[in-house]
Amino acid sequence: MTERILIVDDSAGTRDALTGILEDEGYEVAAVGTAAEARDQWRIRSYDLVFLDLMLPDADGMELLDEALSDFVDLPIIVVSGHGNVDLAVKATRLGAYDFLEKPLALERVMLTVHNALDRRRMRREIEQLSHHLYPTELIGDSPAMRRLKSELERAGPSDSRILLMGENGTGKELAARRAHQLSARTHAPFVDVNCAAIPEELIESELFGHRKGAFTGATSDRTGRFQQADRGTLFLDEVGDMSLKTQAKVLRALQEQRFERVGGSDPIQVDVRVIAATNKDLEEEIQEGRFREDLYFRLAVIPIEIPPLRERREDVPRLVEHFAAAYAREQGRRPKTFAEEAMARLQSYAWPGNVRELRNFVERMMIMAPGHEITVRDLPAPIRNADGPPLDELLDIEYADLRAARAAFEKRFIERRLAEQGGNVSRTAEVLGLERSHLYRKIKAYDIDIPR
Repeated sequence: MTERILIVDDSAGTRDALTGILEDEGYEVAAVGTAAEARDQWRIRSYDLVFLDLMLPDADGMELLDEALSDFVDLPIIVVSGHGNVDLAVKATRLGAYDFLEKPLALERVMLTVHNALDRRRMRREIEQLSHHLYPTELIGDSPAMRRLKSELERAGPSDSRILLMGENGTGKELAARRAHQLSARTHAPFVDVNCAAIPEELIESELFGHRKGAFTGATSDRTGRFQQADRGTLFLDEVGDMSLKTQAKVLRALQEQRFERVGGSDPIQVDVRVIAATNKDLEEEIQEGRFREDLYFRLAVIPIEIPPLRERREDVPRLVEHFAAAYAREQGRRPKTFAEEAMARLQSYAWPGNVRELRNFVERMMIMAPGHEITVRDLPAPIRNADGPPLDELLDIEYADLRAARAAFEKRFIERRLAEQGGNVSRTAEVLGLERSHLYRKIKAYDIDIPR
């Protein structure tokens, strides 16, 4: 990825000289002559390095430097100074500027300073990402549902028994699996994950068990499968309900015997693997429909654990939002934005059909697109902005004229909640409610319900 450099200098000659030098080195360069233009630039995009002349026509350069250092953590700023303001440049480096260069600029010194500044920034970013994001295992939240989940993982994790994690998409099943692995005696051994839904049927056996050279067209060398890669560690089978019956039979045998053969091979490979599986499907229903093996289900579900959807742990939303905002700010070197109290209340009222994954994506979008440092209700998209009705259980505390009015209020809120959970899809909502689509449309019109888009 091409690194971006911003030049802020009121001298057209300096801007042109630096732009030419840096573009010749392959950097993407923007050059402006005022503080106002500089603010416009870093409002619309991020930069990896800034050249800043402290003598600007429309602002005190030291104030602009302080503003940039406050908003962009870890942004290297190289101060450019003339002969008469070297003392000011030294003061700027003490405040946090990376270095200062005296005019007239020397090509070799410019490039050495740029390379060193960007190398340090890259290294610090890599260390930060490794320490915070490589293998996250923190389950955030202190709601009753999350306390129950954490307690179950604390008890199940240290055992060597198989775990089946059940929950909707985006609830954090992989995070729970990694937490169970971290709590086990296998914590220093590999954690190997396989998304069974993402691998084509003709390749999944090779992916799980490996293959011998020449086993099929394209098998130009031996391949080690995920079961073997996870030896003495944990194998996480995500979306296990999407495996074909043929693959299920082979996985069942591998679990029973803790050994298998590679595709195209005949030598048995012995492994010691703990399997944690996850699914967003109702496997008992899949068994009834003949799409999942009952014997495999009982092998996997030694310890079944339900991962709660976000709508059942609304009190965790503020902590999750704060965590995701801080994580994004660290990654981008920016100051995290905050949510106004009323905006946060709307986030807690919204059903989040995509669960924690949807919330994380939403927070990142707000960090980028919201114009101010505080996000208000006006900044929220319509489905979330309109999620301000009372929870269903609170409807019981409202005084109604008669039973018909109470039923209408409950029915309206119930339909709104289900519509939000289905992302505004009327057909899916009708199916969930057990109504004809035309009947649901009539109720939506009668209750004046806004369909989230």
